[in-house]
Amino acid sequence: MSENTVQEIKSPCIGVCSVDDETGCCCGCYRTVAEIKTWWDMSQAEQESLRSVLEARQLQTVSFDG
Repeated sequence: MSENTVQEIKSPCIGVCSVDDETGCCCGCYRTVAEIKTWWDMSQAEQESLRSVLEARQLQTVSFDG
């Protein structure tokens, strides 16, 4: 593989496809329905940017208090 080959960014989908009514985000990947629909049409830069947003969204959503 050459150095100029662009690596495909893996979809954040983990197969847990259920949208939370309160947040509007998928409980598995934390994307909105609109983000899920447009993932494959996004540029690599847009996908990378969204992955950063998803990480932050997950940290805001997940509670570690038991």
